[in-house]
Amino acid sequence: MNPTDCVVLGATGYVGGELLRLVAGHPELRLVAAVARQAPDTSISALFKHLGSVYPAERFIDFDTLLGSLPNGPLAVFSALPHAQAAAQISRVIGAYQGSDLHIVDASADFRYAAADAFEAVYGQPHPAPELLGQFARGVPEFVTHGDELHASQPGCFATAIQLAIVPLLSLGLTDRSFFANGVTGSTGAGKTPIATTHMPERHANLFAYKPLAHRHAPEVVAQVASATSHTPTVHFVPHAGPFARGIHMTVMAASTSEHDDAKLHEMLHEFYAQAPFVAVVEDSPRLKQVVGSNFARISIARDDQALCVTVAIDNLVKGAAGGAVQWMNRLFGWPETHGLGATAIGWS
Repeated sequence: MNPTDCVVLGATGYVGGELLRLVAGHPELRLVAAVARQAPDTSISALFKHLGSVYPAERFIDFDTLLGSLPNGPLAVFSALPHAQAAAQISRVIGAYQGSDLHIVDASADFRYAAADAFEAVYGQPHPAPELLGQFARGVPEFVTHGDELHASQPGCFATAIQLAIVPLLSLGLTDRSFFANGVTGSTGAGKTPIATTHMPERHANLFAYKPLAHRHAPEVVAQVASATSHTPTVHFVPHAGPFARGIHMTVMAASTSEHDDAKLHEMLHEFYAQAPFVAVVEDSPRLKQVVGSNFARISIARDDQALCVTVAIDNLVKGAAGGAVQWMNRLFGWPETHGLGATAIGWS
């Protein structure tokens, strides 16, 4: 069968570059346009030299050129545009498309909330395209059975890691509904544009918290966990900036309502994720080098007399962004969920 045409919006950032990399190895997708505002007519290989072997001649195009050349057949569109900018361009793509089989996966925050006022409360501005919200499924792919939605919204990287811990705890009735989460992320989580906290002399051999108890992923987690479990949690989240480029290590704790021992808890978590090909429940605390470069998550659980602790490791750019988006696209088109995502972690990065 012919591959499905694929477009990447916002293709010059870290998430956009990861999407280009994953699309190149996807058996069902063929890149027809990499859209960039800041680098139109620049070759992909000039900006992302590590992709030169898979995109030796392809060039970025601008958004207006894309709208004038959209294919009419089945079309997969990934958006790696910034928050509050993605929705407007996605709306224009939907309006310009003349075919009957379009699916869009957005990696920004624009469609992570079911209601416009929830988005406005977190991002401080009106939603750019509220009429489209009902067309988007949202949440971590492992927890969402989408219905008639044509498109999907990939959660934030921190939000992905936290939900992978909280959803099974609430679904299995193992804890109360108040959670304390501490996460450490690599510098790529701040995007490609350099800022003081991602500058190498500041980040190297350093560790610091930022936006403690005020990070915008916390309300996103609350909304999506409530949708997945029918239980509304309280999430106290403290993010940290780590001295590495990629990955998230998340620790989530809650008061235990279970008397199960460690072995039983491990068994229950393993059974919960038995049908999730990208989630491995492990006995030892997961390490970033076991997941970086891959779409896999590694999770472990521990207990004492009063609390449960779940640790999660993911790659923030893959499972937490581009890989999760590809996983969503596989589901929207009805392809095997693992298509294009089978690569293992790098291991010795």
